[in-house]
Amino acid sequence: MFFKTHLREGADKEEYAKTSRRMHELVETIPGFISIKGYTGEDGDEIDIVRFKTEEALEAWRTQEEHRATQERGRREFYDHYWIQACRVIREYEFWTERGAEENRRHGSDSQKTS
Repeated sequence: MFFKTHLREGADKEEYAKTSRRMHELVETIPGFISIKGYTGEDGDEIDIVRFKTEEALEAWRTQEEHRATQERGRREFYDHYWIQACRVIREYEFWTERGAEENRRHGSDSQKTS
């Protein structure tokens, strides 16, 4: 799932960061959650890439009570606009050099929970 957001002018950034951290903690409790990684663009847009093992896990996240309440709060207080895309994997593969594979073993792969 891709989640791109843009904060509205005047949004409380400290409160938003606190709320975002809570959602990152909460999504990790969903059975079937794989990982979450966040990126911020030069234009201020934030993109989270959230991975789940199954569509059922994604649906559990989408309908999780605290998450739904926070979605409403986001529309009311934080976001100027947002965009969400839920995707199915058609193909997935990886390439690792020997060094990259060693780093992956030492620090954990994307299949672990990260933020």
